[in-house]
Amino acid sequence: MPYLRPIVTDGHPVLRKVAKKVRPEELRDPLVQQLIDDMFATMYAAPGIGLAAPQVNVSKRIFTVDLQDGNPAHGPFVVVNPVFEHVEGEIESTEGCLSVPGYVGEITRHARVVVVGLDREGRKIRLEGDGLFARCLQHEIDHLNGVLYIDNVRNLRPAETDEEREAVEEAASLP
Repeated sequence: MPYLRPIVTDGHPVLRKVAKKVRPEELRDPLVQQLIDDMFATMYAAPGIGLAAPQVNVSKRIFTVDLQDGNPAHGPFVVVNPVFEHVEGEIESTEGCLSVPGYVGEITRHARVVVVGLDREGRKIRLEGDGLFARCLQHEIDHLNGVLYIDNVRNLRPAETDEEREAVEEAASLP
């Protein structure tokens, strides 16, 4: 039975560490499978569309993602040991993060990305994305590398306008 884990916020040391690579045999460990189930439950409850293991105080290279937009190409997925296979273009958008609650700012990300890694059974997975899906993949991989969006954001500010509050809600989608 999955349970909700607390989401750690900026200032917690785990968010600034490079997360540890997961050995494929670790995926057979019931505790790792429980972590993945818990991460999905926590992500959905937040509510969010992505969650990295360091955000629940676990330094492992695992993240969950699900845009919940009805497109099966947008999740639900768990990605273990993700790496960028391809990146292209640039896009600027307003972003936020569950680990930096209530704030937004502008950030430049790649417009299109291809990410490879393992799924929860240890099989190779390849995700291609643009728009919000590409931004989410980049945001989660940043978390695994000890990087928060506030490290690269411009005009960090409390969310005040309707559009900014919407970005915070979407940012809840980009934990």
